[in-house]
Amino acid sequence: MTITRFAPSPTGYIHIGNVRSAIYPYLVAKQEQGSFILRIEDTDQARYVEGATELILDTLKWLGLEWDEGPEKGGEHGPYYQTQRKDLYIEWAKKLIAKGRAYADTTTPEEMAKYREEAQKAKKPFLFREHRPENPPEWKLGMPLRFKAEPKDYTYEDAVYGELHMGPETQDDIILIKSDGLPTYNFAHIVDDSSMGITHIMRGQEYLPSMGNYLALYEALGVPRPVFVHLPHILGPSGNKKLSKRDGAKSVTDYRNDGILPEAMLNYLACLGWNDGTEDEMYTKEELIEKFKLDRIQRAGARFDETKLLWLNGQWIRRRYAEDPKKLFAETANFWPESAKNVSDEEKYKIFCIIYDRLKTLSDLRTMTTYFFEDPTIDMSMIQTNKALKKLSESELCQILSDAANGLSELNEWSAEMLQNKLNELMAKSEQKPAVFFGLIRLSVSFAPFSPALHDTLSVLGKEKALARMHAVVTAFKNDQQ
Repeated sequence: MTITRFAPSPTGYIHIGNVRSAIYPYLVAKQEQGSFILRIEDTDQARYVEGATELILDTLKWLGLEWDEGPEKGGEHGPYYQTQRKDLYIEWAKKLIAKGRAYADTTTPEEMAKYREEAQKAKKPFLFREHRPENPPEWKLGMPLRFKAEPKDYTYEDAVYGELHMGPETQDDIILIKSDGLPTYNFAHIVDDSSMGITHIMRGQEYLPSMGNYLALYEALGVPRPVFVHLPHILGPSGNKKLSKRDGAKSVTDYRNDGILPEAMLNYLACLGWNDGTEDEMYTKEELIEKFKLDRIQRAGARFDETKLLWLNGQWIRRRYAEDPKKLFAETANFWPESAKNVSDEEKYKIFCIIYDRLKTLSDLRTMTTYFFEDPTIDMSMIQTNKALKKLSESELCQILSDAANGLSELNEWSAEMLQNKLNELMAKSEQKPAVFFGLIRLSVSFAPFSPALHDTLSVLGKEKALARMHAVVTAFKNDQQ
């Protein structure tokens, strides 16, 4: 049975790289009708952040990456917090002691600093095994416990990078149990993965240099190796270094708060360093489960392109709208401008239905719909600098807008269909091009860089509000001419 895991540390926000390391094992497990385990690696208490675990769980739920075993669900391989598994690590550590493969470390900080300084002066890597004590004392809880390396050559197969070699120089007497009684990552993840029956380990390529130590531990503990899958880095916008906070990298929560849909985030991250060999760019979770293959993960780093994410999110907004507009609208509750707080959902839904196809994120609603809820500030410079309108004088524009307002006021039925017919009739009468006639009216009622189709905008605004705004701009033109 295929068993995969996601094992984050609750040391801060969950970032893009973390999430991709959850998506791939999830897809593999589901494709094989296996089990996806969530394990919280919380042994680094110095870096523990309150609330980080809850954020991890919430993010996975948001993305639809439901775990089969783990926190809130339980399962046969629990507990799922490393701090609750201390007895298991001690038990496995004692097995290594019994085999003569682990020993107590009584090195003082001063001695350690001296050893490191000597290695630096000699211009060679620091290896603690070169300072291994000949007769270490019996290990007791409260002392660091180190692995006793027996350096040798190892060869193993990585699902992404193929056959890899680790020489003796990659292995050292690493710490297994810290003085606080908790295990290091190097030891704990091997114990946990082995005891949980994990078949595939997926993590970032930054762990590759440590594989010599890990392979030595698997061998010393007498446990089988899982399938190793090391993922290439997610690169920053420049494409020449790993994505980091310095590059403006945001947390998944930030993107969620900005109005990125979970379907888009899952889709984008799954394809960041993987493709199915086609030109397809949009995948549902079910399609990813069906198509995902480890041998299609690329070895080179993948550049994080926020512009592509925003484009993909816009595509998903349109797709979700086509599938169930009311369900998508329900997810916009926190993304409307403050001026819409007392507006009914029925009215907001009308606006949403004419503007959804212009959204890249749901948070665009805050800036793209304000003029529906409050009168915009008249900005004559937007008219004066408009490519089509600036060719006409203010008096000509004033007359066009005045005639249009008077003509529209004759409508008894203020519907999108009737407005479209009337606008076309008035445009023909004005002998102006659409860019001039429609553009002038659009700006006068919204003063926004862009807006939905004019007849839809006017319909939703309502007759009284739309005509009042047009007359206000006519007055502004007349005042300018005085």
